[in-house]
Amino acid sequence: MIGIDYEAVARFAQQGGTLYFGILFVAGVVWALLPRHTETYRRLSRLPLEDDEAEDV
Repeated sequence: MIGIDYEAVARFAQQGGTLYFGILFVAGVVWALLPRHTETYRRLSRLPLEDDEAEDV
């Protein structure tokens, strides 16, 4: 073989997956906290407090 065993491949996959999902999480947090989304989140936060127009809900 070429010197790569199961443990090396598993370690690489674990570290790569952790790095990938860590970057994905940080990107999601940064995207959510961008100033251009402030008004959208304010409007969405008030949504549960608004009265429904449907009477049978």
